[in-house]
Amino acid sequence: MLPERRYFLFLMKQIPSLSNVQLLKMLQYLENYHCKQVSFLELCDALQLRTKMKEVLITSYEKILKNEKKWQLNYQNEKFITLLDEAYPSCLAEIYNPPVLLFYRGDIQLLSKSSLALIGSRAATSSGRKVIERLVPGLVRAGIPIVSGLARGIDTYAHQMTIRQKGSTIAVIGSGLERTYPKENFRLQQFIAKNHLLVTEYPDDTPPFSYHFPMRNRIIAGITQGTCVVEARRRSGTLITAQYALEAGRSVFCVPGDSTKPTTEGCHELIQQGAKCIWKSEHIIEEFL
Repeated sequence: MLPERRYFLFLMKQIPSLSNVQLLKMLQYLENYHCKQVSFLELCDALQLRTKMKEVLITSYEKILKNEKKWQLNYQNEKFITLLDEAYPSCLAEIYNPPVLLFYRGDIQLLSKSSLALIGSRAATSSGRKVIERLVPGLVRAGIPIVSGLARGIDTYAHQMTIRQKGSTIAVIGSGLERTYPKENFRLQQFIAKNHLLVTEYPDDTPPFSYHFPMRNRIIAGITQGTCVVEARRRSGTLITAQYALEAGRSVFCVPGDSTKPTTEGCHELIQQGAKCIWKSEHIIEEFL
C-alpha cells in the first residue's frame, strides 16, 4: 500500500521521468478514491500509462523503497510545500498545471503576500537598468515583494535593486536548490535563500536543463498578482512568462522603449495586445490597492 500522501508526493518528485502533469493525475486519483487503499501498481494501471512508462516508474519506485531510511531522513529535513498544504498559495493552485510540490529555502510567508514579477531581457541595457532603478523603490515602499527568475540581466538587477532598497524578493529557479545558474549568481542565490525566499519544483541536485525554464516561468506568473516586463525580444522566455500571466488572468505591465531596438520589440507587442503601458511605479501600485 502507498505511504501517507505528502510523503508519497515527496518520493514521486525523486523520479525524473515522472512529469508534473502525471503526478497531478496521480494525486487527483488518490484524492477521488481516498477511502480506497491502492498499491503503486494499481495506481499506474488506473492512469493508463504506456507499458514502457509504467515499467520505468515501477522500477524507480522500487529503488526508492530500497533506500527508504535515506528518503525518510531527507523528507524530515527538506523544506517544501505541496498542493495539500495550507501554505500553498491559492493563486498558484489556480493556474494550469500547478506544481504539485515546491522546494524552498527562506521565508515561505512571502508567498502569502501580493507580489509582482519583474522580468526582462538577459541582455539588459543601461536603459533597462535605469527603469529598474526607477520602479523598484516605489514598489518596495508599497510593501510589494519582487519576484524574478535569477537569470542574467533584468532578473538579476531586479533582485539586487530590491535587496538594496531593503525590500523582499523571491527567486524562482529552474534547477535544484543546490545548483546555481548562472554561476556568477552563486552569492546572490545564497543571500536570497537565507534572507528572502528561493523556490523551485526540482529536487536539490537537479541540473538547470533548458526545458526547465519555460516550466519555471509558469510558477513566476502563478505566484504573482501581476507581471511587469522591462525589455524583451519578440521571442523570449520573458514573453512566455507574460503569456502565462495573461492566461491566468493576471495583470501584465510593460515599459515602452526605443522602437528601433530589438530588446523592446516584445514589450511593444504586448502593449499592442492589451498589456498596460507603464513607466512609473505608481501605475503598478494602483492595480494592487
